[in-house]
Amino acid sequence: LWWLVVVSFVAGLVRGFSGFGSGLVLLPATAAALGPVAGITAMTIADLTGPIPILRRAVRDVYLPDLARLLGATFVSLPVGVALLLLLDPVVFRYGLSIIAFMTLTLLLSGLRYRGALTPPLVYTTGGLAGLFGGTVGVPGPPIITLYLASSLPAVSVRATILLYLFVYDIFLLLVYAINDRLFIDAVLIGVVLAVPNVAGNLIGAAIFRPSLERFYRAVAYAIIAFSAFSALPLWD
Repeated sequence: LWWLVVVSFVAGLVRGFSGFGSGLVLLPATAAALGPVAGITAMTIADLTGPIPILRRAVRDVYLPDLARLLGATFVSLPVGVALLLLLDPVVFRYGLSIIAFMTLTLLLSGLRYRGALTPPLVYTTGGLAGLFGGTVGVPGPPIITLYLASSLPAVSVRATILLYLFVYDIFLLLVYAINDRLFIDAVLIGVVLAVPNVAGNLIGAAIFRPSLERFYRAVAYAIIAFSAFSALPLWD
């Protein structure tokens, strides 16, 4: 539990200064310790409460039409992803989580940049993929991160859009788990414990965020995500 507390703080710190990456940092640790469903639940509770203190700032900067399209598509695809998760072997789940994290980092580090317009069909498709990924392996962020961080939008708008999307997604996921009778009380309580360091990390990360240091923040986030995904691989068991 103490190790999860440390990881939760680091995850909050990453999300506070970059707007993304909290799940990719925390979930490999909680899934390895608690199993897929309980690990996702604990991570989601911590991830849900962490950014609350900085939501007001994000609301000012977000592009609401895109956020609505992303969430609408996610609402449709998320239950499908959860149904697939319940069929997966825990070891397969952990390998899948690490592979998706590494694939996301590879795409971003490759220097890929989307130069076209963020059209409604593209945004809907991205939201649908995010819901499917989130339901199946617990990380909805990769499709959203890959599209928006590779775009030419201002860093402040990108950060706000990703942060608010992930906050509402967490609420969606907990509702789907409750409907499927998978919202276990022990996992919820662990998530509440992890929420405290996560909030602290978010506040500190938001306080040190400077748009002029965008590239530095991204590099730090990438390094932490890579370490978390690598260290949680089942082969180390």
